[in-house]
Amino acid sequence: MVEIRTKSLKGRVGRVDRQRSRIGSWLQGALLPLVGFVALWELVVRLLEYPSFILPTPGRVWRSFLTLAGDGTLWRHLATTVGEVLAGLALGTTVAFGLGFVLSRSRTLERLVAPYLVASQSIPVVAIAPLLVIWFGAGATSKILLSALIALFPILVSSVSGLRGVNPEMRDLMRSYQATRWQTFTKLELPAALPMILSGVKVGATLSVIGAVVGELAGSDRGLGFLVKQGQGIYDTALMFVAVIALVVMAMSLYGLVALVERRLLAWYE
Repeated sequence: MVEIRTKSLKGRVGRVDRQRSRIGSWLQGALLPLVGFVALWELVVRLLEYPSFILPTPGRVWRSFLTLAGDGTLWRHLATTVGEVLAGLALGTTVAFGLGFVLSRSRTLERLVAPYLVASQSIPVVAIAPLLVIWFGAGATSKILLSALIALFPILVSSVSGLRGVNPEMRDLMRSYQATRWQTFTKLELPAALPMILSGVKVGATLSVIGAVVGELAGSDRGLGFLVKQGQGIYDTALMFVAVIALVVMAMSLYGLVALVERRLLAWYE
């Protein structure tokens, strides 16, 4: 009994050590290029003597970040954009999955709807953003709709492909067990399509950030897009850099969060 517990403890310690090693390797791989990029940025500004309103130094951007973070300005605008992105991603995912489920059941309906969906993706977001701001106001609604629209297509395509990619032999097996449609969907189709669906959600998560920011640039008095526009108006390039870096970090965090959910949900799949 003691020997079994000892082996179990050693196995846990080994997994923790491997996890720490992976995290350390990831940090080294991520931080080294970042440090090199910042050093090159500083060198270029000093050698070419760019004025701060064209290209500020990393130190100036850092001081701007400390000022915005210290008085709470950055966090207020960040919270606004995060709320819009999460709401837009949730709306886009729900609509995309529902529509994908319907289209996966009928190829005739897909042939009728697909041209319009593809055509909708050819319209630049910057072209429809002002219209949505006029129709739904400069509040959060127009930004949420833009995030949902831009995230919808990749999730929709992944949902249709995933639901249609279920093994036909497994469907026959479910029918042989006299499974209902709901049981077939929950026990077979959804689990089998989940890897494809979550891959689409990862893409949609990053695209939804673009939708929210474009909406804020078109018309808003809050959000990270508003900060970018404000910095442009007063030639405060450091402020613009802080907002853009915050957007990058937010998009990477959303992608990482969806990837974490994917890893937890698909542990059985591997």
